[in-house]
Amino acid sequence: MRIRAIVLLVLLMISAGCAELLNVLQSTASVPLTEEEVARGLKEALTIGARNSAERLAAENGYYGDATIKILLPEEAGVIIDNISRIPGGEQLVEDVILRINRAAEDAAKEVAPIFAGSISSMTIADAFNILRGADNAATTYLKATTSEALVSLYKPKITASTEKKIVANISTKDSWLALTGKWNSFANTIPGKLAGFKAVNIDLDDYLTRKALDGMFSKVEKEELKIRKEVAARITPLLQRVFGSLDVNKI
Repeated sequence: MRIRAIVLLVLLMISAGCAELLNVLQSTASVPLTEEEVARGLKEALTIGARNSAERLAAENGYYGDATIKILLPEEAGVIIDNISRIPGGEQLVEDVILRINRAAEDAAKEVAPIFAGSISSMTIADAFNILRGADNAATTYLKATTSEALVSLYKPKITASTEKKIVANISTKDSWLALTGKWNSFANTIPGKLAGFKAVNIDLDDYLTRKALDGMFSKVEKEELKIRKEVAARITPLLQRVFGSLDVNKI
């Protein structure tokens, strides 16, 4: 009887302790997020997402080896590609051009961290709450709006250096592009060309390739953001768990 009484007493104490612990946890969980926590949480999420994306793209084949973001020449370059591909080694020549363009983008990706860091550090409390309550890509949209100009300044010179490099017969990718579009536009602007419904091609090759490179960058950032929003395992710090966990139960 005495042993039973001791066991019962211990069980009661454990039960009381569990109940107290549960009350503490529930009390902690019910504490509303502060503005400062939300801001820090969003900055942390953006930092992690941007860093992961940049590191993947800066690695060899970060662009070139990923079919979803690999940078290709504009569709209007099809005539160049078709004609060059007919000569011995021509197909490889085209692929070498594409490889260089993607390598230039990978090289640029190594230097994006300070640009993203500057944008993230300047985020306001209002920005943070708008992002937290916004669409699944709200953080990416914020980064795109605040860094695109600086990223273009970073990427474009590297892309330009790639397209201006002489590849065959002392002719560069840009030379070939300008020759092709120049001849096409001359015809498209004639009366027969206009009657046939042809339109001039006014694509700046370096602008096009730079835009495609940034599209690839932000598509990766968006995927990282979605993971943090939707996957508990991706919230690798207590702060991320608290801030984004609040969305799971609609507390904000």
